[in-house]
Amino acid sequence: MREIEAIPQKRHRQRVVSRIRALASDPRPPGCEKLTGQDRYRVRQGAYRIVYSVEDDVLLVYIVKVGQRGEVYR
Repeated sequence: MREIEAIPQKRHRQRVVSRIRALASDPRPPGCEKLTGQDRYRVRQGAYRIVYSVEDDVLLVYIVKVGQRGEVYR
């Protein structure tokens, strides 16, 4: 995913990827928030936000966008 590769520091990229992997076992972890007016959720990882949707009937998590707070909701 280009958005993850665009994160400048390797340690931040690794933390974002590990947070995404954790969504596989718990798609709605403590601290996640449902976005208003959408069927999407967001979790924070430092200065970055991970926006995703969940399909419970087929057990899928779709990553919609990864980016810094000011950019991710546009």
